[in-house]
Amino acid sequence: MDLRHLRYFVTVAAERNFNKAAERLNMAQPPLSRAIQQLEAEVGAELIDRTSRPLALTPMGQLFHAQALQILRRMDDMRGMMRAAIATERRRFTIGFVASTIYARLPTLIREFRSEHPDVELNLVESITLDQIAALKEGRIDVGLGRVRFEDPFVRRTILRNETLIAAVPLSSPLGRDGGPIALSTLAQEKLILYPSQPRPSYADDVLSLFHDNGLEPKNTYEARELQIAIGLVAAEEGVAIIPESVRRSRPDDVRYLDLAEPATSPIIMSHRVGDHAPELLAFMRIVARKYRDWGYPVPEALSDI
Repeated sequence: MDLRHLRYFVTVAAERNFNKAAERLNMAQPPLSRAIQQLEAEVGAELIDRTSRPLALTPMGQLFHAQALQILRRMDDMRGMMRAAIATERRRFTIGFVASTIYARLPTLIREFRSEHPDVELNLVESITLDQIAALKEGRIDVGLGRVRFEDPFVRRTILRNETLIAAVPLSSPLGRDGGPIALSTLAQEKLILYPSQPRPSYADDVLSLFHDNGLEPKNTYEARELQIAIGLVAAEEGVAIIPESVRRSRPDDVRYLDLAEPATSPIIMSHRVGDHAPELLAFMRIVARKYRDWGYPVPEALSDI
């Protein structure tokens, strides 16, 4: 599909008139009309209602218009990125991460990378695991750190470690005042705050599966958009949440953190493109392996020989 035809179509849709669109494109009207006809033939549907005055998009045209805009914006973004890269002549490395990994030693790994590779422009992009898979395949990030398992033939994933899950309850709640572990059956009677609310599947589904695997159904649930909102709602006495153990550092004053009676973990998963041997990616993997040894974590086999 010719990108020029997409631009022609978007211009006609904006002007709602072939003559005005042709003037804006600095071309004659007949070749513009032919280009749109060729595009419609390629798509297999009429995109513009030519009986309407001014011109209007057909239902298929509206759907195609939304997709065409996304493609053209992505192309513009890519051109801008390449111009910036050529101008700076610096290597780039982009890490996608889910919010909870910020508490799981990610800042230390970032500092180590910046210190050891000052010539590399390091970019950070917060995104859920599902978005990371698409971003890896499109080249928008070079490595992703998430928690949800996704199968994709073009993406290789490595479980860095399994992090213990704990419960977060309001400080004023009678739950856990004795300091002991809390049972999932007790938490199931409380309003359970899940995150993220969308898209799914996500960490929220992993938490629900934890209850279901133990034959439990939470009595009441509320979906928060992100981790910090979930913790804030717990502090506001709106409910309880199941979170990775490292997140306990986020609000020590108005939230009580409790071990679970039923042991549960959440994986920290590193994902990258299959066959990617970029020096920046290998350097990041070596840093992860070295720091994991320093912290006493088992080093994944996939990182042990890098």
